[in-house]
Amino acid sequence: MTKTAETLKIELAQLSVQDRAELAYFLIHSLDEGVDDNVLEAWDRELTERLAEIYAGTAKGEPSDKVLLELREKYS
Repeated sequence: MTKTAETLKIELAQLSVQDRAELAYFLIHSLDEGVDDNVLEAWDRELTERLAEIYAGTAKGEPSDKVLLELREKYS
């Protein structure tokens, strides 16, 4: 990390939680090189299909406590 970045990191750590959250949001989104329309379309199709399965009663779900337990075990 550059000296400038280290200095900024120290100064930014003194900001309020709200200010740091807004800066984090800005920085994360500044990493995007652009939006891929194909990805957006694919997600739209996927979500539309999943919603249709839910309305049709054919969606297979898992209880949230089971899913959360599996995630905790996997990432802890």
